Amino acid sequence: MQIRELAVPGAFEVTPVQHADDRGVFLEWYRFDRLQDAVGHPLDLRQGNLSVSRRGVVRGIHFADVPPGQAKYVMCTAGAVMDFVVDVRVGSPTFGQWDSVPLDDVDRRAIYLSEGLGHAFVALSEEATVSYLVSDVYNPSTEHGIHPLDERIGLRFPDEAGELRLSPKDAEAPTLDEAATAGLLPDYAACVRYTTARRVTGEHE
Repeated sequence: MQIRELAVPGAFEVTPVQHADDRGVFLEWYRFDRLQDAVGHPLDLRQGNLSVSRRGVVRGIHFADVPPGQAKYVMCTAGAVMDFVVDVRVGSPTFGQWDSVPLDDVDRRAIYLSEGLGHAFVALSEEATVSYLVSDVYNPSTEHGIHPLDERIGLRFPDEAGELRLSPKDAEAPTLDEAATAGLLPDYAACVRYTTARRVTGEHE
């Protein structure tokens, strides 16, 4: 398993070693100890999610209040998506910047996003199944979104996605600047304090 940090600090690409023979393929798609070594603290799993999306469906940009936030470990188990991490932490040196990782059922990469980062993906195959391991249960009162087509952020969607399709909720989400003005975005210093505390205790506050 190879783990590398992305251009947005706090986000990591995970590439597993696949063992193939005439029976099929075996791999370790999640290793808590290897991820802990890279991130600096354990991923405290609280919930597992799965979504199935048709080509062109965009989910996100989603993020949660910090604390407690919601760290995510994301893998595409069938089909293909382009996965995006967006720095929405006010005061971050990379605020407003993003990086992307192709996730599919061939390379079987995963992406880890720490608390406070924005997450989105677009389905590139006729149907794409995405699995998420998350560090806290869903709480609608602490969940927020930013419009995925916000020109200020400028996500680049691959041609394979075709016509983009958004949920009504995502289509009505504010831009990054509007969310900042409304005080919805996580504070970078608060995120750093929270993850630093996790390194010391390995637990939620």
